[in-house]
Amino acid sequence: MSSTAFSGDETAPFFGFLGAAAALVFSCMGAAYGTAKSGVGVASMGVMRPELVMKSIVPVVMAGVLGIYGLIIAVIISTGINPKAKSYYLFDGYAHLSSGLSCGLAGLSAGMAIGIVGDAGVRMRMYLNHFYSQALDIDEGKASFQSFSNVIMGSDKFNAVIGFTSVGHRANAQQPKLFVGMILILIFAEALALYGLIVGIILSSRAGQSRAD
Repeated sequence: MSSTAFSGDETAPFFGFLGAAAALVFSCMGAAYGTAKSGVGVASMGVMRPELVMKSIVPVVMAGVLGIYGLIIAVIISTGINPKAKSYYLFDGYAHLSSGLSCGLAGLSAGMAIGIVGDAGVRMRMYLNHFYSQALDIDEGKASFQSFSNVIMGSDKFNAVIGFTSVGHRANAQQPKLFVGMILILIFAEALALYGLIVGIILSSRAGQSRAD
């Protein structure tokens, strides 16, 4: 009775449901990372410039959209798995698995890019941890170091071993013109997830075309 009720390969739905889970999980991981990473930058920048908080919330919004992409693919895949109504073969399961992985991993990579760019654009951190330079040339455009070297060394060169640790600059707060460039970078990072969504929809539509029923 059960064998006649189930049409297709009995192991095929495993791959289909795995693709639906992968699409949602990986996309939400990217959205969570992007939201957390850029949100920390917004919170840190808001201490000094609270009027720029709403303007700098754009990376958080763009990161949250990534979860919607995964949700769309997961719904499309899950509604396409109904072996009692239509035969479901391994070809269909592999198609749904590849669809979910393409959307999920693309969303994960886009979320990482959005989080890093959003945090750096709002609060550009320049970590030069334990950076040592034995011959630091500071002739070009470094007036503060130039004057310091003139006082200490009495010359135009300051040759010393200097360690820099955790120097933070809030880029958007210091330079508002950087906001437009940051938005463009975020748009192209978001496009990576959109590519995965498009390919995921195409791959999911291939399910059911392995053989004529």
